Amino acid sequence: MDRKEKILSYMCSKEYIPLKFAELMTVLDVPAEDEEELRDILTELCIEGKIYMTKKGRYMSVEGESSTVVGKLVCNAKGFFGFVICDDENESDIFISGDDMGDAINGDRVIVHIDDNDNAKGHRQGHITKVLERGNKVIVGVIYKEKERYFYVRPDNRKIYSKIIIAQSDAMTAQMGDRVAVQVTRYSDKKKIFGEVISVLGQQDSLKSCIEGIILGNDIKQEFDKETLNEADKIPQTVTESQFAGREDLRDMIIFTIDGDDARDFDDAVSLTLKDNGNYYLGVHIADVSEYVKEGTALENEAYKRGTSVYLADRVIPMLPTSLSNGICSLNPQVDRLTLSVFMEITGDGNVVSHKLCKSVICSKERMTYNNVNKMLEDSDEELCERYKHILPTLKLMEDLAQILKNKRTLRGAIQFDFPESHIVVNENGEPIEIEKEVRGTSNKMIEEFMLSANETIAEYAFWSEIPFVYRNHEAPTLEKIMTFNEFILHFGLSFKGKIDRDTPIHPKALQQILDTVKDTPQERIVASTMLHSLMKAKYSEENLGHFGLAAKYYCHFTSPIRRYPDLAIHRILKDFLDGKVTGNRISYLAGYVSAASKHSSDCEVNAETAERDVDDLMKTAYMSSFIGQTFEGVVANVTNFGMFVELENSVEGLIRVENMTDDYYEYDEKVNTLTGRRKQKSYTTGDVVNIVVARTDILSRQIDFVLAKDADRKLLKKFAKPIEIHKSEKHGKKSKRKKSFKKYNKKKK
Repeated sequence: MDRKEKILSYMCSKEYIPLKFAELMTVLDVPAEDEEELRDILTELCIEGKIYMTKKGRYMSVEGESSTVVGKLVCNAKGFFGFVICDDENESDIFISGDDMGDAINGDRVIVHIDDNDNAKGHRQGHITKVLERGNKVIVGVIYKEKERYFYVRPDNRKIYSKIIIAQSDAMTAQMGDRVAVQVTRYSDKKKIFGEVISVLGQQDSLKSCIEGIILGNDIKQEFDKETLNEADKIPQTVTESQFAGREDLRDMIIFTIDGDDARDFDDAVSLTLKDNGNYYLGVHIADVSEYVKEGTALENEAYKRGTSVYLADRVIPMLPTSLSNGICSLNPQVDRLTLSVFMEITGDGNVVSHKLCKSVICSKERMTYNNVNKMLEDSDEELCERYKHILPTLKLMEDLAQILKNKRTLRGAIQFDFPESHIVVNENGEPIEIEKEVRGTSNKMIEEFMLSANETIAEYAFWSEIPFVYRNHEAPTLEKIMTFNEFILHFGLSFKGKIDRDTPIHPKALQQILDTVKDTPQERIVASTMLHSLMKAKYSEENLGHFGLAAKYYCHFTSPIRRYPDLAIHRILKDFLDGKVTGNRISYLAGYVSAASKHSSDCEVNAETAERDVDDLMKTAYMSSFIGQTFEGVVANVTNFGMFVELENSVEGLIRVENMTDDYYEYDEKVNTLTGRRKQKSYTTGDVVNIVVARTDILSRQIDFVLAKDADRKLLKKFAKPIEIHKSEKHGKKSKRKKSFKKYNKKKK
């Protein structure tokens, strides 16, 4: 038992009484030279939620208190109440009323005392007793002035209920209506938050300031520090013969990359041959980033902190400096590169019967694009086929293998979301000018199948090798979520076949059957999107729990170490294992490392996805500002008591408010999820195709207002032409200067 475990064991014992730090030093007989180590241990235990410090500075244990749990507070959109998502995934969420939050705000990690009574909807209810860790390092919002005494900031994140009080001396150069980034300096028991402005981002309705706010609000770092950049700059941009030791030389093989037209970092390359027995021999070659990003370096620490690259509509925020991601680590054509290669022997029915993992060096023969390969395989483009005739036979062989692998996945029940995603095109100023559908052709699906096979093979290899590892898990959805989804698809005349209960869990094949039924219908995207939200979120973990969506027993992320930290961690572990270094103390170290890296990377992924989604919503709102007054066809995506959300073909979603449905008085029926007119009995429900007019856009709230085309008379549209009031201070606020009316806009367009 190490020192940390002994301290925790003592604090959980019946003999322990709450002690201050100095008292613990005495009781535990800790020498003065070990004071800092004790502080570090106690801090770690607090962060882990195993102990906490009272207001009087005494340390107490959480363990042994059956009525106490640790988790993350997630508030509703106005902060009036929230739920604590428990660290222990076996524990159900706990309802927290606004009065029971104390000084905790959305995103904080807290200790909750569970009350004896449940709330009206059957949720466990509790009150927060301690904030363990603040979840908001920086809060972004718009600054306003309260009389002449001080400023305050209204957070962009509406889940943070309190305004942040800013002294005049802490406001920097911020002016009324600026978007600012705030560092919190103090939390008050009276639900007041105090802070100081650390950055002025620009005017509140500026597209640039909104994006910068989203980035900062999700704790995403854009710039690399000097130490990290200096380390990166010192790394040579060429591979030397001395680095070939212990690696297989694959430079004579036909190996090439296939990526998007605008890709700059190529972390995977592929090869394929036929064996004498007729089996396919697939090679997936991944950039050996761990060769350059060493443990204990600034590069490694920075990659760990970032966790992932972030792909926003107007920029990419990389995990690694571009000298690595676009340089020495990128599998550029006609240059030697260090790689980690996995070769898989695959039968004609898609079974991987053997594999080989090795450190390698390659020289990519070509930098192929999805577009060009699609033209060759789908259209037999003569010019391209002639230009790339040296790899064309390999491409055709790959096409055959990819179909075999896909059939294999389909047979075992993997879910395949094939509906087109949208891509936002921006101009040189970062403004949205087009929303395009991303078409996934033969080559896109081909590379996807090969990467999936590599990820599964490596995960299974690691599992049976019994080494510490970072798995990518996707657990089966809860029965409650499945039943809710089943109620949703009933509106389309769909339902699951067979019995589904706690003793008969859902199989992914049943979900795929639903997708097959709605394929190529107006409802496809709505059903697929709702299904996605019904599934559990995939996470990284040191335990192998399988991947429900892929119907795979073993899965990991191995193929993208340039842009994902878990892949980088896996490469480091696999190379150590190949070199015979995963023994003794190294195993113990790696066990702790993969546990911490898994949780941290999952958190970073959530932040990145939130930022990507919010920026997309912002860009879509700005884009639709050019179409005010125009008519579009859309599909009802959701119906609520306050209106209905309609999704257009370009993936843009807008709200038709019930008060603007002027031809009747519409009432909401929760049981059948419909809005029905009291007089005419006209009903609207999910999946209905409707014609809408774009009435108003507001980039501050990232909200788009639609009206039904049949209701879009001059009187109704004039209502939306009024200036949008961004916010008004309780006494001294001013209205926004945005006064462009619908009438003036239309005149301009003409």
